Amino acid sequence: MTPRKSAQDELTKDAIIDVARDLFVAEGYDSISMRKIAKVLQCSHGAIYYHFKNKAELFYEIINHDFQQLNQELEDTINENQISNEEKLFLILYRFIKFGLTHQNHYEVMFLIKDDEVKSYLANGPYVSYQRFAEAIAKLSPKQVHMKDIWSLFIGLHGFVTHYSRTETTFEEVEDLVKSHCQFLLKALS
Repeated sequence: MTPRKSAQDELTKDAIIDVARDLFVAEGYDSISMRKIAKVLQCSHGAIYYHFKNKAELFYEIINHDFQQLNQELEDTINENQISNEEKLFLILYRFIKFGLTHQNHYEVMFLIKDDEVKSYLANGPYVSYQRFAEAIAKLSPKQVHMKDIWSLFIGLHGFVTHYSRTETTFEEVEDLVKSHCQFLLKALS
């Protein structure tokens, strides 16, 4: 009989999620199996099945986790009491880009994976986040903003993140450009 692992060595859902996310981005959803994830984690695939009943459930958990993290960034910005609406608008855009470039694999899974099998898991997450984003922009904007303008604003952010994450550029490397890009996009709202 082998001795029980210490608490720090025990396999956690977060450890599985982190490894699976990286593998899904690197190799695609279809190419990854629970056995492959277990091999990277150096555990039995049964240990992963203890936490997740299948690969689809694991992927869904990743999507939920990542969108909750992005949505929390938005909520934190909206709830800041010591800054003006104009500053909040800037921070919403700035923090979206910062999230995307700081958590590039999260962003990839959330917005850029194209596997047909997982599209149904992606349908709700981006929509809910976009709705929160659109409501915040409409509420904080100094003038009435049309949905097509908010969508264009979002696409401007998404394009920026996608461009720089594809080149594996870090947020710190382009932070001044991020600020400039956010100011440029905000001109459409004033």
